[in-house]
Amino acid sequence: MPTPAEARPAITHDLHTVDLPELPQRDFLIPATRWLEAPEELRALGADIGIGLVAYKRRIGRFLLWRAGPARRADARYMAVAADDLGERYEFRLFPDGSGTGLGADGVTHVRLRPWKESLRDALSSR
Repeated sequence: MPTPAEARPAITHDLHTVDLPELPQRDFLIPATRWLEAPEELRALGADIGIGLVAYKRRIGRFLLWRAGPARRADARYMAVAADDLGERYEFRLFPDGSGTGLGADGVTHVRLRPWKESLRDALSSR
């Protein structure tokens, strides 16, 4: 059985934006505190829901996807940060019942995570 993302060992070295991997990491996690260019809003992403660990998930198009909290059946918050414009960010709030809400890169408020992520994938350039 795979190790849950939050239980994987954290890296102990710092990374720049260009060093963040394209795909999800299965053996370790990358905390936002190890990303040298991390915006303060990202580092505090889960503070309002009592979650201190913000972990990198993957690249989606030009966006870096991060999550505070578990992927299912719990409070969680996602943030996508444009790698080419760190000021361009989108958040999605996931609730324990599986519902959620978040403004996508397409300007639409999404209530499901998949369409929100698809809006990131389909965003071609900075606003």
